[in-house]
Order: sequence, then structure tokens, then C-alpha cells
Amino acid sequence: MTPILLRTFCLAAALAAAGCTPLDTGEDEQRPDFNTMGLGDDDSRPAPGGGCVATERTDPTYKEVPRQVEVIPAEYGADGVLVNPPVYRNTSVRQIDQEGTVLRFPAPCPPVYTPEFIASVQRALAARGLYSGAITSQLDQGTRAAIRTYQSARGLDSDKLALETARDLGLVAVELEDAGT
Repeated sequence: MTPILLRTFCLAAALAAAGCTPLDTGEDEQRPDFNTMGLGDDDSRPAPGGGCVATERTDPTYKEVPRQVEVIPAEYGADGVLVNPPVYRNTSVRQIDQEGTVLRFPAPCPPVYTPEFIASVQRALAARGLYSGAITSQLDQGTRAAIRTYQSARGLDSDKLALETARDLGLVAVELEDAGT
């Protein structure tokens, strides 16, 4: 291989490798980490209009429905007269009984979820008789169960803390427009 051809090849390889590297825009320093405090990958995300939103998904439910499935098709003669009728087999098939849902609701943004904030959530739920565990400052299974119990009684079946719940518990400031002033 000639030196010019070798240099051209190396230059092309370097340019191709540079094209595969993501460009650093500096945006990562401005965006908070939205997977903090063990919240999961989509517990609270930035909402398009500001604030954050949590997502609660439910899976579809299925039921077994009896059906007849044709296993041997009908046979017709050259004159169009039925020679052999079709043969069917009784079986059951799965059918969606209830569609899955995706519910989004306002939630505190992850930077709020400090260990002190989670401890306050645990104390507020304990004061209402819903949380009996230790104050661990962790968003653990017991804390999530207590959050679900509190919110379910108010029409939101989710273990992800809603902004309204945080306000009801006195943990997040109430917006002036929400306060009726």
C-alpha cells in the first residue's frame, strides 16, 4: 500500500470514528438526574409544560372465549355443489377483556426526593396510621405501599407520590392559584 493511500485510508477511518461519537452539548449538566433515590426509570419525568409527571401503567386483562376453528375446509365439486362440509374444532382463544391503561399525573420533581423529604413522607404517613416501618429515608416497599393506601382512598391507585398527595401531607408548598387566593 502506498503512503498516500495509507494516509487517505487512516484519515477516512478517523473521520468515520469521529462521526460515531456523540457531540457533547453541555445539556447534561443542566438536566437533573431523573432516576434518583431509587425512583425507577419513569417514576417522575419532566412534563412538557413544566413541573414533573409520574406514569402509572396497568396491563391489559384477558379472558378465554370459546370459538370454533375450521380445521378442514369445505370441498366443492366442479359444478359448485358441496361435496364435503367443513370440519370445525371447538377451542378457546385469549381475547382482551380490558385494555391496559397509561395514567399520567403531576408529581414532585426528583430533586425534591432527598433523604430528608422521604423521611418526612414516612413520618406524615405514620402519623396517619398508614406506615408502621422505621424511618429509613428510603423510598422502600413499605413506604410505597403506604403511599398507595393513602392515594387509593382518594381515587389514585398508585404507589408513586402525586404532587397533590405531597401537598395534602404538607410536604410541598401549595401554589397560590391552587390556594384560592
